[in-house]
Amino acid sequence: MQFPLTACPGLFYNTLAQDGFLCRLRIPGGMINSQQFEAIADISDHYGGGYIDITNRANIQIREIKQGINNQVLAKLQALGLASTNASVDHIRNIMTSPTAGIDTQELIDTRPLVKAWEKYITAHSHLSQLSAKFSVCFDGGGKISVKDRPNDIILAAELINSNIHWRLYLSYGEKGEPAKDTGILLKPLETIAVLAALAETYLKHIGIKTHCKPRLREIINHITIEKYLQQVKEKLDPSIFSFEKTSLCASASLREKNLIGIHSQRQSGLYYIGIVLPLGRLDTYQIRGLAHIAKRYGDDNIRLTPWQNLILSNIPQNQIIKVEEEIANLGLNCSPTDIKSFLVACSGKRGCTAAATETKEDALHLAKYLEDLMILDCSVNIHFSGCGKSCAQHTQADITLLGVAGESFPGYQIYVLGHLLYEYVTLAKVPMIIEQILEVYHKQRLNFQESFRQFIDRQKHQLNQLFSKSSPNSTVTTLKYHV
Repeated sequence: MQFPLTACPGLFYNTLAQDGFLCRLRIPGGMINSQQFEAIADISDHYGGGYIDITNRANIQIREIKQGINNQVLAKLQALGLASTNASVDHIRNIMTSPTAGIDTQELIDTRPLVKAWEKYITAHSHLSQLSAKFSVCFDGGGKISVKDRPNDIILAAELINSNIHWRLYLSYGEKGEPAKDTGILLKPLETIAVLAALAETYLKHIGIKTHCKPRLREIINHITIEKYLQQVKEKLDPSIFSFEKTSLCASASLREKNLIGIHSQRQSGLYYIGIVLPLGRLDTYQIRGLAHIAKRYGDDNIRLTPWQNLILSNIPQNQIIKVEEEIANLGLNCSPTDIKSFLVACSGKRGCTAAATETKEDALHLAKYLEDLMILDCSVNIHFSGCGKSCAQHTQADITLLGVAGESFPGYQIYVLGHLLYEYVTLAKVPMIIEQILEVYHKQRLNFQESFRQFIDRQKHQLNQLFSKSSPNSTVTTLKYHV
C-alpha cells in the first residue's frame, strides 16, 4: 500500500528517530477504553521501550521500536478500534475535542458523536488520503475546558443563539502561527459532516494528486483568498446549508477554565472526573495497566487523553474518590492541581529526535525536582522545553519557553518570556536557578493572587529586561519554600 511522504509518524509506516522507530496511534477525540489501553501497554512492552508518550493532539506514541510491528498485531489493533480500518488515511491528524465532552457542566453540546462521525467519513472515503498529514479538525462544545485556541486548520465552536445551538466556523489562514479566524458563518449540527466534507474536497481541488509535499490549508486559502475558497465550498453544498450571512461573536461566552487537573464535578449528579498529572506526558506500562484497572473498577471504563499531555478518569462516584486517589498515588502519579510537573511541556529531546539540541524531558524533570523543593505554584505557569525551533510539543506561545541551543562546548537554552528573549544562552546547570528567580519576581510583584503570569508580563512588557535583570545565573538562590 502507498502512503503519503510525510515526516509525521503513523502506525502503518515507520518513522526513524534517534532511539529507534517511532509509532503513533491516532486516538480520535482522545477517547480510549481500558481494553485498548492495556493492548497498547502490551505492544510497548513487546516492541518498544516499555512506556508511551501522550502528545499535544491526544495521540499516543510508542518509542524505541527495534523491529516492525507485524501484520497480526496491526489486525488486532484494527479489531479493537485502535487503528483505522483504512490504513491509507492513518496519516491525517487526529480529530481534537475537549477531553471533558459529555461530562462538562457548562458544555452546550456533546461533541463525541461528531468526532466519531467525521472519523467514520474519513475512513469510508479513501481519496481523502490525499489530504495533508496536517489537515486538522477540532470540535469545541462550549464548555469550561475549551480547545478552541488549539492550533487546527478547521475549528467548529458551539454557540447558543436564540435558544438554538450552532457551530461557528473558524479557518486557519494568514501568517503562519496566527490562530484560526472567525469566518462569521454559523452551521446547524446536522450540517456538520457535509460542510467538513466540502471543505476537504475544496482543498483537494487545489493540489496535485501526485504531489508528495502537501501544502497546508492556510497556504491554499492565502493563495486564492478566503472569499473564493468559501464560495467554492458553497458550490459543493445544498444552497440551504451554507449561508454567507456574517454574524458577530457571541458576547455572552463564558470564561473558560484551563486547569483540568484535580477532582471536578460532572454534569451527571453524584459523579466526578479526576484529571491526573502525567510527567511530560509519559507513562510506563505498569502505570497504563494500573490506570486501566482503575477506570474499569471505579469509573466508566474509559480514559480521556488531553491535548495538554495529561489524562482524565471519568464517572467516579463521590464515595470512591479517596480510594481512587490512593490507587493513583500507588502508581507514582497524582492529581494535584499545584503539581509543578502539570505545568511543564517538553518534546522528545535529543535522544528521540535528530533536530533537538538538548535532552528536554530530562532537563524539564530536573527543573521540576528543583522547584518542588522551593515553592508551591498557586497559579498555572506554562513552561515549555523545546529541543529546536520547530516547537513540536507545543505550537502555542508558552509563558516561559526554553529553546535548546548547541553551545560552544555543551548545550544550553535560550530563555523567553511570552516570546521575549531574556537570556541568549544559559547552561543546563543554571537553568533551574534562573526559572526559580523569574517565578519569584512574579510572586513578589504581582498585583494580587488573581493576576496570572501572562497578565503580569503583559503589564510589565515594556521593562522586562530591567524587571528580570537581577535574575542572573550568579544570583543568590533562596532556600525558603514559598507559594507562587
